[in-house]
Order: sequence, then C-alpha cells, then structure tokens
Amino acid sequence: MPNAVRICSPLAKASGLFRLAALAALLSAVPAGAQELAAANSSFLPETPAPAQISLHYSSAAASPASPVEPATTPKNDRLFFLMPNYLTVENKRQVTSISAKTKFKLSEKTMTDPVTISFLGTLALLGQARNSNPSYGQELAGYAKRYGTLYADTGIATLMTTSVFPTLLHQDPRYFQLGTGSFWHRTKYSLSRILVTRSDAGEIQPNYSVVVGNAVAAGIASSYHPASQRTVGNTLGIWGTNLALNSLCNMAKEFWPDIRRKLRKPAALD
Repeated sequence: MPNAVRICSPLAKASGLFRLAALAALLSAVPAGAQELAAANSSFLPETPAPAQISLHYSSAAASPASPVEPATTPKNDRLFFLMPNYLTVENKRQVTSISAKTKFKLSEKTMTDPVTISFLGTLALLGQARNSNPSYGQELAGYAKRYGTLYADTGIATLMTTSVFPTLLHQDPRYFQLGTGSFWHRTKYSLSRILVTRSDAGEIQPNYSVVVGNAVAAGIASSYHPASQRTVGNTLGIWGTNLALNSLCNMAKEFWPDIRRKLRKPAALD
C-alpha cells in the first residue's frame, strides 16, 4: 500500500519504537503491466495472401517507431490497511516488466511526498516531543522542528538508498514480488528471505545488496546529523539492524495484505 499498499512497503531513531513506526511509511506498490499472448490457429492451411497494394500516401505515424510504454507506478487505491502508501508490491510476478531508473527515483518521490507519510511522521514527531526524546532538541516549535526534520531525513534517506540509488547502480528491482500461494509459514519464510535475495532488472535472483548495503549507508549518513551522543559505531549498527528488521516486517505485510484486501472487499453472498 512499508514496507506494504507496501505495497502491502514501499516504511526518532534514538527511540526504537518511533524509528520502527516512522519507517513503516516507506511502503509502496508498483504493479507490473501484463502482456497478453494471442494463440495462433494452425489447424487450417494458410491461404495465399492477396498482393499488397502500394500506397502513395506517406504516413508519419506509420514511419515513427512506437514509444516504449512505462509501466504504471502505483495501483489504483491500493494502500496497506487502506492507509499507508504501498508503491512497491507486485501481486503477479509471472507477468512483470522491468522498471527504469527514472521510475525507481519516482517511487521514492511518491513515498516521501505522500500526504499520509508527511502527516504520519509529523504525528510521530509530536509524540516524541511529548516524551522528550532526544532532550538536546529542546521543546516548543524549535524542538518539534528538529524532531520532525530528523524523522523525515531518516525516512527519506533510507527510502532513497534502498528504492532508488542502489537498485539503479546495481540494476536490481526494488519491488516486492508477492508469492501468493502456499501455507502461511511457507509464505512467511519467503517474505523474510526477500531481505537477503531479490530480482535483478533482468529477472534473475541475486543477493539483495540494495537493501542490506543501502540500509547500512543510510544508517551511516544518519549518524552524521544525529545528536553527538548517538554518533557511535554501536548506535549505527543498531540503526542498520533495526532497519533490516523493519523491512522484514514490511515484507510480511506486503505478502499478506492483498489477501486481506480481497476478503474485505469481497461482496456478501446473495441469499
């Protein structure tokens, strides 16, 4: 609909609870365009084709090659639990096309400019202010601005690295491809394993460097602007591990949300 949409997903860091909830706004979904194959009927002998007529009229439309169609970047009205942006879930992985680098960056933009993401992070910053997380930020409007800015930067950098930058550099697909079949435990194990493996733009299975390395880089960047007391190797590793754990939970949401959505939207049986 984070991840979800995560989209089922697409998901302050000094407070583990707030960081987990904040990054949940990263979820998003991108459905792949399906292509239909027409079956040829070979049971009849082919007829002799009529001679083609030569036209003296020049058509610029016919001479120009068709422009490639960019796949849609978001399903209609699909959000995780009907709320969180979910631009990164593919529900039919057998019918999928790769996405361009431009689309990968567009996905990050969509997630971080989504009204729900903006308002959700604002609410978390307000809660952090009430709990006085990171006391060095202070209170009143200045303290709130620092908390909100930190939350937004943490979320935006993690989204950019794992959805756009590293998938583009490594030619990997940042989307979550739903399994959709099998037992609950089988699908759960599949969703958790997507942290370590992913698809390349060509459809091959590869180690998921985009998420593992991308989150590590995002954690390192975050340490540069967090309060001085948090700029330690241990805290950076903690941020990295927490991001990976959150991404795992987001993958689970993206895996099962389409099933939940279909059940909720299923029309009641007629008597």
